[in-house]
Amino acid sequence: MTIYDVLQLIGGMILSVGAIPQIEQIIRTKSVKDINITSIITLIIGMILMQIYAVHAELTMFIITNTISLFLAIVKLSLKIYFTKKGE
Repeated sequence: MTIYDVLQLIGGMILSVGAIPQIEQIIRTKSVKDINITSIITLIIGMILMQIYAVHAELTMFIITNTISLFLAIVKLSLKIYFTKKGE
């Protein structure tokens, strides 16, 4: 493992866990009025495209951290849809 692998792993984990406070707040307050669905969808599309590249380039550490980030973004999107529909 090179220093660049370590840096990618640390950076990827920071980006991944960065979504957790937002998800916790959504669950706690049950409010998604300030969450922009277009932003979430754009983020998910970008992550999917990066995931395709990472699989092609066999970037194992990136695949792991990007998968976590992608999962959390999908959770956030799901909560946005759920609480938006519940509020209507």
